[in-house]
Amino acid sequence: MNKKQKKRSGTTLRKSLTAREANAHIRGLLADCAPEISRRMVAARRKLRARIPRGFELLYDNYNGVGIGYGATQKYSSPVVSIFAFPRWVTLFFLYGAALDDPHHLLQGTGSRVRSIRLESAAFLDDPRVGALLKQTLLRDETAFAAAPRLSTCLQSVARVRKPRAPA
Repeated sequence: MNKKQKKRSGTTLRKSLTAREANAHIRGLLADCAPEISRRMVAARRKLRARIPRGFELLYDNYNGVGIGYGATQKYSSPVVSIFAFPRWVTLFFLYGAALDDPHHLLQGTGSRVRSIRLESAAFLDDPRVGALLKQTLLRDETAFAAAPRLSTCLQSVARVRKPRAPA
């Protein structure tokens, strides 16, 4: 890790939050974002929480923006799906998206593992085509999610340095 990466990297916390603390913390993280991005992220979070009743909601405050991942454990690498607020858009990431059946060609990206969909609106999460992708993704760790506790929120990391979160 070079000096610049060290300077940007955050502190790993893995701190469990109550529902009230999580909502307040997310509002705080999104306070520097454009209002539309903040609203879209909160709405997308609400929709994903409704679809994923068990497991862990992991909050990542990093150099580029605010991320919320959903996984069956608290491990940093656990999430199978996440939403991320960038200064100009919100993206839904499928961490094993390259292996998904995507007959409607919704997924973007060419990496060996991750695929994404830019969310122009949180309502896009209600699209049955996106629902089918989410279902496939959650099936990957179905047994682990079934064994996990009721969905709880953990603050995973906090960035020491952040890029501006609102568009210039």
